[in-house]
Amino acid sequence: MVLRALGSLMRRVGNGRIKVTMPSGRSTIIGNVGGVEAAVDIRSFSAFSRTVRRATVGVGESYINGEWDTPDLGNFFRFFLDNQPDLDRAGRGVFGSRFTERLAHSRRSNTRSGSRRNIAAHYDLGNAFYEHWLDPSMTYSSGLFSDPAMSLEAAQAAKNTAILDALRVKPGDRILEVGCGWGGFAEAAAKRGALVTGITISNAQLEYARDRISRQGLSGSVDLRFEDYRDVTGDFDHLVSIEMIEAVGEEHWPSYFAMVRDRLLPGGQAVIQAITIGDQDFDLYRSRPDFIQAFIFPGGMLPTVTRIREQAAAVGLGFESIEHFGASGYVPTLRMWRERFERAWPQIALLGFDERFRRMWRYYLTYCEVAFERGAVDVGIYRFQKADGRAG
Repeated sequence: MVLRALGSLMRRVGNGRIKVTMPSGRSTIIGNVGGVEAAVDIRSFSAFSRTVRRATVGVGESYINGEWDTPDLGNFFRFFLDNQPDLDRAGRGVFGSRFTERLAHSRRSNTRSGSRRNIAAHYDLGNAFYEHWLDPSMTYSSGLFSDPAMSLEAAQAAKNTAILDALRVKPGDRILEVGCGWGGFAEAAAKRGALVTGITISNAQLEYARDRISRQGLSGSVDLRFEDYRDVTGDFDHLVSIEMIEAVGEEHWPSYFAMVRDRLLPGGQAVIQAITIGDQDFDLYRSRPDFIQAFIFPGGMLPTVTRIREQAAAVGLGFESIEHFGASGYVPTLRMWRERFERAWPQIALLGFDERFRRMWRYYLTYCEVAFERGAVDVGIYRFQKADGRAG
């Protein structure tokens, strides 16, 4: 019954084809000539039942468990993303109820205590883990590539420079960075003469960032704190938040944007770098937690461009500009992360991570790379301004 349901579903594909090899060794090809050529080797029938029960979460879980494999994980994702509209329509009634996934996701709500648990689950895996595959600046967000031949470190520096230039930062300007990570942007801003307050709720990141700033002799210009964005106080000329909004959660977007407004001085500007999903996909996305929310970023939720602008407008922030660079920026960033992760795996394994962890991160990094390549998601730098309070 499970195989018949999935077979009926797969016959709806119209772009490319996939070779499916069963545990018995028997193979069948589904799809059409032209487009992506993918292949999957089913090692256990549990992969089918898990997929029917948990849809995309089950596909990822069964990959982590080694119940299926593929010679080209990127092409596997390309095949399914290219056929996603048809598969979404045909899958209604095939997959089981997503109530369990929705319930689990709702229990990861980003309250103050929930946010700390969710952030710790990902960012407190250990600084040594991230040092093995991030670039030397320890930047865990998309780089900005003006030239495909740029190194990852150069692209990350270019991104920081672009943000500082967009804000027209001058020596002595006060910047609040919401989600300061391992301190890369704070270091760049301080070297331009800004006074930076950075907040994080990751103990591992805070320890690393404080040590980094101290080693650079910038402690007099940078104040890094363990603090929730809802609790931060003070007045600032500028606010920067680089790929942190994805961890806020839809129900907390209003408080996040209210914080942006309240922390800016009149006339102050904010730059928010955000990963977004298309407006046309948002209702389906929000109704069924996916693999990344289940396994990688608990409590995460991508906004859309429209919702970012609506939330900002609702608190009185004026929209200034957007620069999108998902295909040109995040695709090479993720490809380099994935390649560095695989090269460093022997050293990462010595930290105590097992093969299931390796497969989980391979799946995550490869999926994200292809999702940006195919336009399923995007990343952009958004600039907003607080009214200066003067009468017109």
